[in-house]
Amino acid sequence: MGHNHTHHHHHQNSSTENIKVAFFLNLFFTIIEFFGGIYTNSLAITSDAIHDLGDSLSLGMAWYFQKISNKKATKTFSYGFKRFSLLGAIINSIILLIGSIMIILNAIPRIINPEESDAKGMMWFAILGIIVNGAAVLKLQKGTSINERVVSLHMIEDVLGWVAVLIASIVMQFWNVPILDPILSLVIALYILINVFKNGKESIRIVLQGTPMAISVDEIKTKILENKEIKNVHDFHLWTMDGEYTILTVHLVLFDKSISWQKADEVKKEIRKVLHDDFHLEHITLEIEVLEDCEYIDCV
Repeated sequence: MGHNHTHHHHHQNSSTENIKVAFFLNLFFTIIEFFGGIYTNSLAITSDAIHDLGDSLSLGMAWYFQKISNKKATKTFSYGFKRFSLLGAIINSIILLIGSIMIILNAIPRIINPEESDAKGMMWFAILGIIVNGAAVLKLQKGTSINERVVSLHMIEDVLGWVAVLIASIVMQFWNVPILDPILSLVIALYILINVFKNGKESIRIVLQGTPMAISVDEIKTKILENKEIKNVHDFHLWTMDGEYTILTVHLVLFDKSISWQKADEVKKEIRKVLHDDFHLEHITLEIEVLEDCEYIDCV
């Protein structure tokens, strides 16, 4: 059996540090926002607070899992801790799903019977929201890890959400359209729901050990068979730990029945290099066979 481990080492500390700063900024602001939503009687601000609470949870989990996922494998978790970040994503999706449903249930009666909101208060909150989330975006823009990129995207969405609240609050100061507030909250809630389903689908696929969305099994097989020593492949299994760290195990059937160990080893090295360079596979296990013996194993 041949193994290959290539670990990605990011600028670990700065990455964890950036996520930590963004987390505290966001959490602090979420708390202010809930009070602000109640104070201004604005459902749009309250719904954005729920969105931000989801972001704070993602950030907290991203920060925690950024630290934990690099722990070495143990006897219990022989593949390491990378899948823990997935657990975070799933918990977060559930919280956001419940939050969005609550917003929608509150918004519908407010659309039927609009209530007055404190438009001026909403405007000041929106300005504060743009500043705080903008600062978090700038902090994370410097980041290199995928975790930071995802979190940074979250923050950019928040800034856009606040721009919408700002525009609505300015309009409401000049025209009496209280219905704008619940409509805006519905838009935010639907936006959260779309993202929850998108991310949830990928997380579930990973948990169920489906093949990674971005990698084609057929392309990998074709690439392996380009090697003139290899007659066929079977017992092919491809899955991912967390959407980034991908694992492949495969049996290679060779043409030459009398191949030397040395030559077989060279074939493995070549295949491993190609798969790592072309498909970014991180953990590759190759089994060499000279006879296509499918009696005892699953030939896939």
